[in-house]
Amino acid sequence: MILASASPLSVTLALGAAVAYGVSAMGAARLGSTVARAAVRLGWLLHGLLLVWSLFGEAPRFGFAPALSVTAWLVAAVYAVESRVYPLLQTRWALSALGAVVVLLALLFPGSLLHASASPWLPLHWALGIASYGLFGAAVVHAWFMTRTEERIRLAADPRLGMPLLTMERLTFRFVGAGFLLLSATLLLGLLFGNQLYGSATPLKWSHKTAFSLLSWLTFAVLLVGRARFGWRGRRAVRVLYIGAGFLLLAYVGSRFVMEVFLGRAA
Repeated sequence: MILASASPLSVTLALGAAVAYGVSAMGAARLGSTVARAAVRLGWLLHGLLLVWSLFGEAPRFGFAPALSVTAWLVAAVYAVESRVYPLLQTRWALSALGAVVVLLALLFPGSLLHASASPWLPLHWALGIASYGLFGAAVVHAWFMTRTEERIRLAADPRLGMPLLTMERLTFRFVGAGFLLLSATLLLGLLFGNQLYGSATPLKWSHKTAFSLLSWLTFAVLLVGRARFGWRGRRAVRVLYIGAGFLLLAYVGSRFVMEVFLGRAA
């Protein structure tokens, strides 16, 4: 937990983003939808500026909390695009609450410094991995709202979500497919340049991260094959998606969380 190492600008951007996200998450009913939309846009903008500053404006760090922060920002970006097409999409409060939490978490746990001697392949490896996190995160959010809508339909409640259910389902699996491609590229890059990325004697360094990454890849592969070959959909497909996302979360975020929080090791 390294608040003292954060620059004043980082603290200002993080607190500003958290407050804006918080206003959007909790103040929509009192302040109205217009103010809530403006607040989430401000939070997303400040959040993005914070990510850029943390990578290029000061000594770059990375760890489990920054990984979650980038993932949440990417998911919010997906929501921003979709809300233009479907203005009644009701996901803002949940994403705003998530954004506030991860921004503050990244401020408290900024991760370890990136060494100047790091492999030139490392930024690409991380970029592909975090992009896959973002796409699978968007898929999980869509799957959760899809499940909630189906339950409301069965209970004869108002099922309106702002997006047709079949469209939500198609988008969910498009995100899964795109995330699977990026995850495959991430694992392939790690296999080909693992000795340069991690300084190991062999190209593939076996660890908890590697094991959970491969388990997530296999789970998503089974999901995509099951949907294409056997027409998996509904709760079965969503459960497999959640399992794969859980493995992926444990792969980097989980292992780094244990190292940084429980073991007190930044690298």
